[in-house]
Amino acid sequence: MEKILEIRDGCSTPGQLLRSLAFARFLKIYKFQFTEDLQHRTDVQKHEAKQKIDYIESVKVRDLINILESHGFDSAKEKEHARELIKFMDGAFHHYRGSGYSRLVRLQNDVVSTGLETPDTIKDKVTDKAGTLSDLILETRRQLLNNVGLDQGVRRSSGMDASPNVTAGEISGHYFNYPSDYTELAHVPLTIAADIQTGVDYSTPSNKRARPFYELAHNPLDLDRFISEDWVSVPLQVGTSLIIVYIHKSRGCIEMEPGLLNLFPFARIKDITRERQADGLFFFGDPHASEKDLGYYHDRKNKVLIGVVPNIDELKYFGYAKKPVLTLHNVLAILDGDLPLHCGCTRYVVRFDENDEPYIAEMLIKADDMGKISLRKGADKLTRPVFYGTETGAFACLDGFSTQARMQMAGREVGYNKDTGSNARQIVPVTDVTELFRGDALDVLLYMNNFKLIEPGESTIQSDMHIEDALQHFRLGERVAAGSTQTQRGAKESSYWANPFPLLKDSDGTVLHP
Repeated sequence: MEKILEIRDGCSTPGQLLRSLAFARFLKIYKFQFTEDLQHRTDVQKHEAKQKIDYIESVKVRDLINILESHGFDSAKEKEHARELIKFMDGAFHHYRGSGYSRLVRLQNDVVSTGLETPDTIKDKVTDKAGTLSDLILETRRQLLNNVGLDQGVRRSSGMDASPNVTAGEISGHYFNYPSDYTELAHVPLTIAADIQTGVDYSTPSNKRARPFYELAHNPLDLDRFISEDWVSVPLQVGTSLIIVYIHKSRGCIEMEPGLLNLFPFARIKDITRERQADGLFFFGDPHASEKDLGYYHDRKNKVLIGVVPNIDELKYFGYAKKPVLTLHNVLAILDGDLPLHCGCTRYVVRFDENDEPYIAEMLIKADDMGKISLRKGADKLTRPVFYGTETGAFACLDGFSTQARMQMAGREVGYNKDTGSNARQIVPVTDVTELFRGDALDVLLYMNNFKLIEPGESTIQSDMHIEDALQHFRLGERVAAGSTQTQRGAKESSYWANPFPLLKDSDGTVLHP
């Protein structure tokens, strides 16, 4: 399994870049990946593969530095050897930009230790760092190509971005208020700001959810086997819940990081500095978990939900990163006496024209997939349902999008599995944080029936339905599957509502789902 590249060095010249620890790691990763591929060649190709493997294993950083600093070659043979080496490294460059995964990391403890920095100033810094590194990588490549006579003809610069997949501003994990039983997690730095590379499509081993994420009777997290260096952690504000997501750094798992960053807002720094405890801890790609550990556990002693998705290929799909986080949110909402909703929600801004006639001036998205209702008493002493959203992004299936809609997403999207033929998805931003958390009174709640055809001329809204009939529809939660799970596309299932229930039961124990 290919490793990811983490860059913590600060370099300003091509020579410094080639001498950096990060470059040495990158070269080691690429050489290993290349030779591993060659070792799987057929018997007919094995002799040729062995020659290439011997050559790859002979490549050293000092050879590249010598070429970078050279002013010519003593012989044609020496120049040809240098050209061969730079051609090999140009393949490494395209691997870095294409199928590799890299993270540029900067520690930014001033955000919490002195207050001299904020997440916004850190965000500016990490964006600058990403751009600076990209420019330095491109300049290093140009100098190497030029020094061996390979930088001839037209130069192709447009679109040649060499930014890392994620550039992260982190704080030390010990600044967070973990329960005493989970202090081992404080050894993992927390990402509080990030710049992600968009327009990228990641391939994952799976592209559908096949198994449910239900409540467990045991804690699936084994902290005795937890290796902090192998994890990335991101504190997220999911509705009113603070959920920290841990992503394993192995390939097939770490690819979920940019998608989650494009989907959920970061937790607020004030919650960290005021020592708020996490409501949920979610671990994606736990190598020490098994199939029986897929699900969540309510640790009542420490007042926290623990969710785990094991490091199993069948579960390496973005839906297993997104939906479990939302499940934790839903369970927390229920524990607080609120109602989670699997829904879309829009706030309409109504204004009046010169004739005092109302018109819709704006339609603002409050939820694309999930939210919750809380009952709140207003200044007029009336209790109203107030809605809160969860995501600033949308995990959109491309099957039903027009060419125009896809063009509008360009430049902001993080994609998954576009070459699979079905259920290709992109995460795109659709709203902002303030819209999620402002808490607006809910005026209309509609249940969308997508399995019963309406005759031409009939109203699409049944406003005269008896309340008991309406409640029965809401309780059953029936819908036609779109094919994003292993349920056959077009099949009817009772899964309209939030995720955590194998069966929905009434207070008297009556099963509400068929």
